[in-house]
Amino acid sequence: MYLVTGGAGFIGSNMVHRLLAAGEKVRILDNFATGRRENLAGTEGRADVIEGDLRDRQAVARAVAGVRYVLHFGALPSVIRSVEDPWSANEVNIDGTLNLLLAARDAGVERLVFSSSSSVYGDTPVLPKHEGMTPNPLSPYAAQKLNGEHYCRIFHQLYGLKTYALRYFNVFGPRQNPKSHYAAVIPLFIQACLEDRAPVIHGDGGQTRDFTFVEDILSANLACCHAAESAAGGVYNVAWGNRISIKELALTIAGILGKDIAPIHEPARAGDVRDSQADSTRAQEALGWTPQITFTEGLSRTIDWYRRPS
Repeated sequence: MYLVTGGAGFIGSNMVHRLLAAGEKVRILDNFATGRRENLAGTEGRADVIEGDLRDRQAVARAVAGVRYVLHFGALPSVIRSVEDPWSANEVNIDGTLNLLLAARDAGVERLVFSSSSSVYGDTPVLPKHEGMTPNPLSPYAAQKLNGEHYCRIFHQLYGLKTYALRYFNVFGPRQNPKSHYAAVIPLFIQACLEDRAPVIHGDGGQTRDFTFVEDILSANLACCHAAESAAGGVYNVAWGNRISIKELALTIAGILGKDIAPIHEPARAGDVRDSQADSTRAQEALGWTPQITFTEGLSRTIDWYRRPS
């Protein structure tokens, strides 16, 4: 059985649907604070749902009971949210992760995959970013993700729990909420263009990102469940290794949607990095994972999803 924490969230819900489609047994732990019940439409009666909080030790213990693999997507996401409310983000992202690791250790879970973030690298001029670089978090969220990586490594070394930490680079795809105050850039741009509004760019738009389609993220998580045991305790970049500027992204989305809408600019946001690009060689060699969905194909699939009838 797989436990998917944050299973009603963006990446977690996509994982739930993929596992169920493959005939796997799935349990979800989510408190629905940021996850959405509509993301789980069609899973009723097929997945075991525990409505609980990562900070609740009893709920977490119930969730891991009888589980073989833990896919840990549960978090209080967003760099900006963590800047505004570092305390709450710390409780969920650090205390909650520690609760899960302890429960997984005690329950004899075989493997645990932790969702980390490229934000741990900070705003370094070196590109592409690789796991041998010294992290330099610029936000509470980034520091919390780095802390989670360290806890995973320590639990592997001290207790033998096979852990894998994956550093995601700007994940996008279906089920990503465009209506949140902390929404990611691609759903925000798509929603704005669909509503004939100008996309808002924070900063000059020259900042670049290495966007990765959600299906490749799911594949990386599943690769961890079957990778060589020698890969346990490691940290791995998961991304395509390409980058596109935010201004170019806005113009590309408008062009696909046939909209002649120029973006508008607002001040840059605290905690944001200027450029991001990954070297995912380590994941390819140790996990046997390679990305399959190009940015162009992923963006097309994502736009089609947002254009579907409500």
